[in-house]
Amino acid sequence: MKEKKKKKRVKKWIGRLHLWLGLSSGIVVFIVAITGCIFAFQDEIQDLIYDWRMVPVEERQFVAPAQLFEKTEALIPGSSADYVMYYGKDRPAYVYVAVDETPYFANFNPYSGEVLHVQNLNEDFFKIIENLHMYLLLPQSIGKQIVGISTLVFIVMLLTGIILWWPKKKKQLGSHLKVKWSARWRRVNYDLHRTAGIYAAIIALILAITGLGIAYEWMHESFYSVANLGQEYPDDHKDEIISEIPDVVVPEALNKALYATMEKFKEDQMFFVWNLGVKKAILTGAYPTSLIYDHQSNMSFHPKTGEVLSSYLYRNKSPGLKLQEMTYSLHTGQYLGLFGKFLAFLTSLFVAGLPVSGLMIWWGRRTKKKRFGRN
Repeated sequence: MKEKKKKKRVKKWIGRLHLWLGLSSGIVVFIVAITGCIFAFQDEIQDLIYDWRMVPVEERQFVAPAQLFEKTEALIPGSSADYVMYYGKDRPAYVYVAVDETPYFANFNPYSGEVLHVQNLNEDFFKIIENLHMYLLLPQSIGKQIVGISTLVFIVMLLTGIILWWPKKKKQLGSHLKVKWSARWRRVNYDLHRTAGIYAAIIALILAITGLGIAYEWMHESFYSVANLGQEYPDDHKDEIISEIPDVVVPEALNKALYATMEKFKEDQMFFVWNLGVKKAILTGAYPTSLIYDHQSNMSFHPKTGEVLSSYLYRNKSPGLKLQEMTYSLHTGQYLGLFGKFLAFLTSLFVAGLPVSGLMIWWGRRTKKKRFGRN
């Protein structure tokens, strides 16, 4: 009997913890979840509404990155370009720059270098949604902490919710995973809150944890340590020693870096070239699939001569580095293609509904207590 009372008391305190955590973080969780829901199919939606996101395939090599850097700096006065992404044979290349804290994407035809579109990312709908998702449109230093703490709270809520609503007997599990649609609205709402939480729990935990990995360096580093079982892999953090440091990165070195990378990874579709400065190697990357930021292979080149310094194939990377690099892909559902995006969309929708249905449960119980004169 004492053991039964003890369990009941523990469950009561878990219920209170679940309630107050939910009330304190509900608005933030709703905003983060609903924006994640909107963002899930952002590539597919943008492909439908923006014709500049697709280009005719041509049988010639991509225009050199140094040429795109030069065009971007002329196009956007005051900018200094150092990063270009070639999205694929049928997609544009874009150069990222920022001027006075205003970020831009300059999109070009990858074969001719023709300007297709210039995006002011502060005015781009999906970038605003992404900013709202990550920082609530607040300054990063403040918004990141609010979203991060709310995400940690949400993880605790998920775990406490499962404890609260997990059936005592296995035969009751079936009824706990169903919604009694013929019941009164309060019972339907209660069933929706319970079943949505249980169904979405595993995927929601993955989305929440990977979201923390994107927001916080300590969580990002923990992915590396956990996946590698605490072992360090020196090749993952190798810095190239640069001899004959030039005054500026030689444009021809940037061009050699792209074409050598494309030659080595002929089957890949998406490439980037990143000028890290004269004291560091030029870094390039290759991805097997356009718009899927995963399974990345890398090469580094001398900033003066364009000489290959090293290459690091995806298959040779440590499990920890692979997990770090797939964090975004897991968080957005890209890792499993359209099916994964659908899972991310549906889970985010369920999660957005949890604070709403939870608030309705609490308000209903509170109103009921007042009606019957209970405190």
